[in-house]
Amino acid sequence: MSPPARVWITRAEPGAARTAARVRTLGLTPVVAPLLRIEPLAVETPPTPHDALVFTSPNGLAAWTAISPDRAAPVLAVGDATARAAQAAGFGVVRSAGGDLNDLAALIRSDPALKGARLLHPGAETPAGDLNALVAGHATVRALPVYRAVSTGAQAPDGFDVVLIHSPRAGRALADALSPDQARGRQACAISAAAAAPLTALLAAIAVAARPDETSLLAALTACLGKPPGAV
Repeated sequence: MSPPARVWITRAEPGAARTAARVRTLGLTPVVAPLLRIEPLAVETPPTPHDALVFTSPNGLAAWTAISPDRAAPVLAVGDATARAAQAAGFGVVRSAGGDLNDLAALIRSDPALKGARLLHPGAETPAGDLNALVAGHATVRALPVYRAVSTGAQAPDGFDVVLIHSPRAGRALADALSPDQARGRQACAISAAAAAPLTALLAAIAVAARPDETSLLAALTACLGKPPGAV
């Protein structure tokens, strides 16, 4: 019997540990070597009045709740994992778009109650997209940088079989960290097409999750391991 596949987990902590636990339940061997580290940013000025909070990742939520005790504001979350984190943090009114930034924008635009709303988005220093532009004419989103993702400089672990990519930023970090020799014969599973894009010239086999959430990513992982390395 061949040993369990070794799955390189590149996401930042504390998410990496949660992913490792889920990978282990699949009978696979997680190899945690984050390519990114989350650093909170100082927020020197109080935020302007807002009607609701918008979170596009658990990282933004964690950074915000560390600096603000307010849990009364309604929350609009990009996906279910972020929504669950908001509920666990004590927010009472939480809605999930169940997808990506475009799904979140669609949720906002479809709600007449949010017409003219002032939405505060505590998030990354370099956001993955422009939510304010996506909801222009319906609501106003003020981006408030509360954290940054920085490279850890980690090297590829020895003997991994497949690598998980949770974000476009992680995809770019992997493309910088992985040499062509290290990439040869390896597979990757990405949470979205945007996360996979930096790696298309480097890896022959990249599976993309059907939905931009970790459950779909792990489903893609199990499907990808049912194929020989290099298969598309």
